Amino acid sequence: MNAPTGTPGAGRMTYREACRQAIRDALIADPRTFLMGEDVGLYGGCYAVSKGLLQEFGPGRIRDTPLAEAAFVGAGIGAAMAGMRPIVEIMTCNFSLLALDQIMNNAATIPHMSGGQFAVPLVIRMATGGGRQLAAQHSHSLEGWFAHIPGLKVLVPGTVEDARFMLKAALADPNPVLIFEHIVLYNAEGELDPSVTAVDIATAKVRRPGRDVSILTYGNSLPKSLEAAETLAGEGIEAEVVDLRVLRPLDDATIFESVSRTRRCVIVDEGWKSGSISAEIAARLSEHRFFELDAPIRRICSREVPVPYAAHMEEAALPQASQVVDAARGLVRGR
Repeated sequence: MNAPTGTPGAGRMTYREACRQAIRDALIADPRTFLMGEDVGLYGGCYAVSKGLLQEFGPGRIRDTPLAEAAFVGAGIGAAMAGMRPIVEIMTCNFSLLALDQIMNNAATIPHMSGGQFAVPLVIRMATGGGRQLAAQHSHSLEGWFAHIPGLKVLVPGTVEDARFMLKAALADPNPVLIFEHIVLYNAEGELDPSVTAVDIATAKVRRPGRDVSILTYGNSLPKSLEAAETLAGEGIEAEVVDLRVLRPLDDATIFESVSRTRRCVIVDEGWKSGSISAEIAARLSEHRFFELDAPIRRICSREVPVPYAAHMEEAALPQASQVVDAARGLVRGR
């Protein structure tokens, strides 16, 4: 058997390996769990997350599907309603639009429309984001779109630890849960604390405490924000970095507490600015913490263009650490 390497729950591993170990643990723990999606079996996954799992668990648990997102997401919904615990992989989040009717009109609404008679304990994983020169059709950040839909939970693991343990909590949830894994993070490495065996899927987390400005972010913008905070610290500005982690439901309490303390806020969101999750957070802060702000809210988002293919243009279109530094510095120093 080609069992994946790495020690479950501890040690240093990549984000990709953390995702794989999470799936493997789920398959071992519950015979009702199976993985389905395009190229997840024989090919080992478009991003090699499921490599080796077909050999270990067989085609009954690792199911390659046709190129038909509406069909296999619908099958996943049916399986979940029938008592299974499917993990559906959509190769990249732009393909989720082909299954939007199933996700929005079935998975998210059936528990409500059935008066609670049916639950849909479905987990959908998908790759998101730009930065790998996959051009306009494969570099979307659509997690903010799905965070608009009642009935869904939307998770965006930005660390190896969250990638390792969020899936377990998602599978235990009776509601449909969407997990967005950023394509740039798959090669990122992290050290897992052996004492950590679970994470919650309800709260944001302060990744770096600070007193001068709050940087609210998620996904691949988290390492960029931490890099920015390190640069700012060299200038005497202590930025607090809050990893949102959960975009629906948003953890208002952690967001409000951080901004109330620092009194300044930069939101870093790889989605487009118009109608984005950053816009929702800014609106909530304006509604509930307006008089505690000492400066306007700043937002660092992707340029409002289809993501370019050329590397230098793609970099210019996506949020960068230098932009976060400039925004935070301007808020603290009043310019």
